[in-house]
Amino acid sequence: MPLSITKDARPQATTLLIAAAISIALWFIPFAEILNYPFRLFVTFIHEGGHALAALVTGNSVQSLSVNMNTSGETYTTNGGLVSQMFISSAGYLGSMAFGSLLLVLIRKSIAARIVLAGSSAVILGLTLIFGLVKPLIAGGALSGIPFTMLAGSLLAVGLFAVARFATARVATFFVSFLAVQCTLNALLDLKNVFFMSSPFAPSVPTDAVNMANATGIPGIVWTILWIAVAFGMLWFVMKLYVVSRDARVQPDLPFEDSPAV
Repeated sequence: MPLSITKDARPQATTLLIAAAISIALWFIPFAEILNYPFRLFVTFIHEGGHALAALVTGNSVQSLSVNMNTSGETYTTNGGLVSQMFISSAGYLGSMAFGSLLLVLIRKSIAARIVLAGSSAVILGLTLIFGLVKPLIAGGALSGIPFTMLAGSLLAVGLFAVARFATARVATFFVSFLAVQCTLNALLDLKNVFFMSSPFAPSVPTDAVNMANATGIPGIVWTILWIAVAFGMLWFVMKLYVVSRDARVQPDLPFEDSPAV
């Protein structure tokens, strides 16, 4: 049975499609990566934060979290058992997809965009201060990553809070939609890159898939295919929820929203 967009979801779907179109267009415009750079750093923080959270959930500790100028990142945790290693390695790309999906759900459920942006700001600031600064200083390792991680994390946190505080409601809502699209699209793009890097004919490059292969003995490309399937499954579920489920409340933050009858 084909899906149809319910009337109450159309303004939100329009905003999301515009955000997606702009995100994709930036891939093909020369030098547009400069505009996209802060959002790539944001996704990297979320990716590495997924590893850190998975480590804590499985009873391990996080030694450091760092983000690099080339938008790559590294998270060092204590070694746990096989299950915890698998969970930690899988939590990066799937964590980015899950965070983007969460943003979509929050928009659909009429959570104010300002609250979502302020919460995202707190997440980035917490990752930066706790795992990017305090933990490395205590553990005494990976200190070289502190300066840029602190700079990038602080600027992102301040920027997100500034949009939440000073932007109009419509701009704030569009910004949340754009962040959601960036998380989901970049998670899929990164998984595509890892898929090709996991090929038996590709040069060996340290990736989460390599970590999974070392822990389980199963080739990294198998894990990458599994992650891609799970990522698309999450995206399908949240998009079905996004366009089909009805919500009686009206989201006042959304552009193009029809005003309720008086």
